[in-house]
Amino acid sequence: MKKISSFSKLSKYEKISWIAKNFLYENPVDVIENFAGFWYENVEAQKQFEGFSENTLTNFHLPFGVAPNFIVNHKDYCVPMVTEESSVVAALSNAAKFWMERGGISARVLDTKKIGQVHFFFNGDGNKLKSFFENNKKDLLNTAKDLTESMEKRGGGIISIELIDKSDIEPEYYQLKLEFETCDSMGANFINSVLERIGQEWRGMVKHSDYFDKDSNEVEINMCILSNYTPDCIVEAQVSCKIEDLGIVNGFAPNHFADKFVKAIRIAEIDVYRATTHNKGILNGIDSVVIATGNDFRAVESCIHTYASHSGQYRSLSKAWIDQNIFNFSIKFPIALGTVGGLTKLHPLAKTSLQLLGNPSSKELMQIVAAVGLMQNYAAVKSLVTTGIQVGHMKMHLSNILAELKATVDEAKEVENYFKDKVISVSEVKNYIKKLRDSLISKNKLEKI
Repeated sequence: MKKISSFSKLSKYEKISWIAKNFLYENPVDVIENFAGFWYENVEAQKQFEGFSENTLTNFHLPFGVAPNFIVNHKDYCVPMVTEESSVVAALSNAAKFWMERGGISARVLDTKKIGQVHFFFNGDGNKLKSFFENNKKDLLNTAKDLTESMEKRGGGIISIELIDKSDIEPEYYQLKLEFETCDSMGANFINSVLERIGQEWRGMVKHSDYFDKDSNEVEINMCILSNYTPDCIVEAQVSCKIEDLGIVNGFAPNHFADKFVKAIRIAEIDVYRATTHNKGILNGIDSVVIATGNDFRAVESCIHTYASHSGQYRSLSKAWIDQNIFNFSIKFPIALGTVGGLTKLHPLAKTSLQLLGNPSSKELMQIVAAVGLMQNYAAVKSLVTTGIQVGHMKMHLSNILAELKATVDEAKEVENYFKDKVISVSEVKNYIKKLRDSLISKNKLEKI
């Protein structure tokens, strides 16, 4: 057992050396040099990055790109994206350009409420507890006034509080459910601080009240925590045009394409296997912008997947329909984003991403992200119902293969031309490059004779 104490107190070099010796079985100097290749030359910048997490050894780089051609609510955007997924940015840009020429994307935020919960257990009379709560909830909220005052000045704070009885599911289990408005911040720290104060005060209020019997006035606080499921923090985006304005799409007539597209979306609504991959494609776009702007993509994914299941079955986030010869395509989902606080100001590229978007409010960023999710889905479904998804994917895959094989510029051109109408596989590309190189060797030998 390779146990170590106080690992976090070791220097970065000591951590890497220990890992090299015990897990990589390589020369620590070589491992340090490998990791150091991804460090920032600017010592202060590297120190800042290492402060974002714990036991940090190096930086893991991902491509930072942009998707131009976005018009959302009649405003131009060049959208920053962080992703390693092949063909995502190119497909998204093409879809955005297509709809730019047809009026752009409309988006709106329906609500921005976030949820927090105080989970507790109470062994007394539930009806008495409810009555006590109703009589004292205003005073309970006032106990957190010092924590909410600053947020209230910005137009946010606690919106509501309610007592929820779940003792029929789990004996003695109750919740205090609070709704929050956190303005342009994601608000996790604010919400959790308020919840912990409310929980502490609630326990004391019940314990010291003469309203309850002395042997049944104990509130046991189990946990105080925000919920990443925010079904009332909703955004939607939509595009529409006359069917004939779709034009010929990858060789398909407008009516034929529109019919196939609508059926494909319907399949994702009724089949959970298709819905999972369908929504994953949407999140290819959403996550890329969320990461680029320094937001929490794990929270976003968790919330969106829960929302996709709220009917009792996991379903598509998007919908498509034809009404009076108009093709309509829309998306709707909950998402909590921030444009102030956290990494949005600490991470230099997150800060740049927000500047690139015009320093949007959290609501505007929600709308941009919804537009990206919609366009990503349009691009994917368009490919699926026409040429097939592999055409775009394999073009990018070919670039990766050529990089791995260290192909020269001339070799890359030859390979790309040869495979433009053929199935691409690693083995076939390897064989073709070998032929090219063997041919070149033979040619050089002949020239020397």
